[in-house]
Amino acid sequence: LAPLPGAPGPAARAELRVRVRLPGGQVTEESLQADSRLDCISLELRTADGALVTLTADFRQEVKIFRALILGELERGQSQFQALCFVTRLHRNEIIPSESMAKLRQKNPRTVRQAEEVRGLEHLSMDVAVNFSKGAQLSSHIHNVCAEAKEAIYTREEDVKFWLEKGVDGSMFEVLPQTSDLPDLQRCRLCADLWKPCICSYSLSIEWYPCMLKYCKSRDAGGKVSSYKCGIRSCQKGYTFDYYVPQKQLCLWDEET
Repeated sequence: LAPLPGAPGPAARAELRVRVRLPGGQVTEESLQADSRLDCISLELRTADGALVTLTADFRQEVKIFRALILGELERGQSQFQALCFVTRLHRNEIIPSESMAKLRQKNPRTVRQAEEVRGLEHLSMDVAVNFSKGAQLSSHIHNVCAEAKEAIYTREEDVKFWLEKGVDGSMFEVLPQTSDLPDLQRCRLCADLWKPCICSYSLSIEWYPCMLKYCKSRDAGGKVSSYKCGIRSCQKGYTFDYYVPQKQLCLWDEET
């Protein structure tokens, strides 16, 4: 995959579909969208267990949003699917800029891709709930991306501190109960009672994403050296999110097997 050198500017919005190999060997199609006007990108893929995972990176607000639509266990009284949103700070150089993503083209669309670099698993304690109706002040994308997860949008206290310093309204955040507040608060996988509150864990992986730009050097007739973008480096990264749920029924996947 390479940016088109010297190509005319792309439309503000561009989409790319990439075939990606999952850890179990299955192949899935990942959709990558870039909007250079809004300065955001989104990646979407279906995991081996059928969950639909989306990552939205809002460069303007320094926010990234993970959304998971998890198939429900109908025989255990759950609805068709359960939606979760995890909102964290977007750091510079985590992912290529939206402008570069919008210019990506692939020569062989049938190629099945695997990431060149596996970045370490990140374990995040999501100890704060985000109010959906006020969330647009943090990122306008929360309104669209997290619409099905209105009651299940989580972030971290350390990210909240960063956003408050940027002037975001603090009333959208609510600190969730912690183990220190409720001494008998267990991990959901150890909790036998479906109606007791517990700490749920959800893991997801972004199997393939353009994490860095590659640069090549060229020399002109006068011997002057210049560098130009000539490709991308791809990464895979996994995340585990821990967060409070008011009842174990909302966390049926997190069980000891």
